Amino acid sequence: MQIAVIAGDGIGKDVTVEAVKVLQQVSSVFDAPIVLEHLPWGADHFLRTGETLPAGGYDLLRSFDAVFVGALGDPRVPDNRHARDILLGTRFELDLYVNYRPVRLLADRLCPLKHRGRADVNFVVFRENTEGVYVGIGGRFKAGTPDEVAIQEEINTYKGVHRIIRYAFAYAATHNLTKVCMADKSNAMQQGHALWQRVFHEVAAEFPGIAATHQYIDALAMFLVRDPGQYEVIVTNNLFGDIVTDIGGALQGGLGMAASGNLHPGRTSLFEPVHGSAPPLAGRNVANPMGAILSVALMLETLGRTAEAKAIEAAVEATVRAGETTADIGGSLGTREVGDRIAAALM
Repeated sequence: MQIAVIAGDGIGKDVTVEAVKVLQQVSSVFDAPIVLEHLPWGADHFLRTGETLPAGGYDLLRSFDAVFVGALGDPRVPDNRHARDILLGTRFELDLYVNYRPVRLLADRLCPLKHRGRADVNFVVFRENTEGVYVGIGGRFKAGTPDEVAIQEEINTYKGVHRIIRYAFAYAATHNLTKVCMADKSNAMQQGHALWQRVFHEVAAEFPGIAATHQYIDALAMFLVRDPGQYEVIVTNNLFGDIVTDIGGALQGGLGMAASGNLHPGRTSLFEPVHGSAPPLAGRNVANPMGAILSVALMLETLGRTAEAKAIEAAVEATVRAGETTADIGGSLGTREVGDRIAAALM
């Protein structure tokens, strides 16, 4: 198994060290070799060389079994072009159409909602990852003047909508889940989201054992913080999924706990913690590495290394139960020490 590692910027570098530490430990414990290749791409590389990715960079990524990214974003690159090319570019170029975000609470004390616990926060969000408003189609006219006009287009195709909705239903079917909820804003965005409505009903008819429900995205956001336990699988578009998964991160204890995968089944996929690069915190040994470590577990699960993935998840959960965490979730340990505790729990 060959994995490309892009630590990126800010605390991305800090949490990646710990994720790699855990990955190497689980490889040793299970006697399952994993070859890592560290790629230097990020703000430092861009400022030094002027390139975001080298020529043939996306083809290089395709040669790996998976890609792990720490976090990207640096104020020294105001337009974050390097982050856009590395992260969004990889999603588009490798056609990683599934953004996979499990939302699972590991300890009741981490949930910000009153009278809610682990039984209430255990669902998955599938976000369409290659279309919507993030495709960058649009422009600005008379920019910087009082007459400025800005247009940003949302793109929805039958292919794109169909494959993410089908993936959500197939996931539910193979994981013995019985509920899929699709969120859109078809009452206001009547053209593009009519397509989501049509495809959702079309695919749902093929899965009669799964309860298929629809909610407008604003209602879904409200219900998530009132009663998250009603959800098992949520599927939505690129923009709405981006927002809803941050709500999910808060429900499970904060973005430091949130893992994600960017998938194309059967092809090279990319895994990353949900949090940003937080440059002011970089190098201070305070960032929570658990989201990054759980992203490694997602990566192993996707690559068929189920036992190793479950071992990492169990080690993280044991560390949370023991209170051996960073300050953001109530502990007193640093980034490195949390990584050490999780690695030791795998032995």
